[in-house]
Amino acid sequence: MKKQKVWFITGASGGMGLEITNAALASGDKVVATVRSKPEVLKQLGDNENLFVTLLDVTNENQAKVAAQEAIDKFGRIDVLVNGAGYGLLSAVEEASNEELKELYEVNVFGLLNVTRAILPYMRKQGSGHVINISSGGGLSGFTGWGVYGSTKFAVEGITETLALELAPLGIYATAVAPGFFRTNFLDSTALMRSKNVIDDYSTTVGEMRNFATQLNKKQPGDPQKLAQAFIKLANAEKPPVHLPLGKDCLDQFRMKTKNFEQDVTEWYDVIIGTNHDDVE
Repeated sequence: MKKQKVWFITGASGGMGLEITNAALASGDKVVATVRSKPEVLKQLGDNENLFVTLLDVTNENQAKVAAQEAIDKFGRIDVLVNGAGYGLLSAVEEASNEELKELYEVNVFGLLNVTRAILPYMRKQGSGHVINISSGGGLSGFTGWGVYGSTKFAVEGITETLALELAPLGIYATAVAPGFFRTNFLDSTALMRSKNVIDDYSTTVGEMRNFATQLNKKQPGDPQKLAQAFIKLANAEKPPVHLPLGKDCLDQFRMKTKNFEQDVTEWYDVIIGTNHDDVE
């Protein structure tokens, strides 16, 4: 018999968060679904005693603590945390303003940390749990036009990798899930911001990516319902991975990166190993 789990999912109002919420409920689990505003959007999931919806702006640390306590008061425990709240910024690195960068990091990185810090005390107390952070293919490889957004996801990958080491002795797992392009609302204006500043010199690089993103919207190769089922399998795995790329497009890009990385190491091997003191073998 599968043990019923309690999920805490941020960014549950749409996209991947909504799909994961729906899949978790369908599997018989309980879900605390958080939304930044308009909780009524989750009425589409029906009247389900296993669903608890609460407001949470992840950039508000106190709100995160309140939502975590509400989850415990409602269901008594939290087994799976899915940090899904976030948004994208399509921009050349130079084009992004300081304000745009700070707002992006406030949600994608500091918001994730706010929620994680709010949930972990309960997982530590119960001696079990699984922190699942939604990263991105852009957190595994650099892409033209996605540098600043990808940097937030590179941060998520690094945070998760270290969390996995720190939490392992406590019976808690941590996984960074890096989806490629999935057919959600991510490329809509509601989830993807574009820098106000546009520099003509980047028209053949970032400009082409802007056109590509527009054309790809609603035609992404990834199936969000299959992604949600992958999350169900992940949450029920006896030994979950630390990194989980999802989508062939994401995997192909990562393999290309590692191949190019290895080529750089081979070509620069003598320089790389030649930087130690002479008394170090």
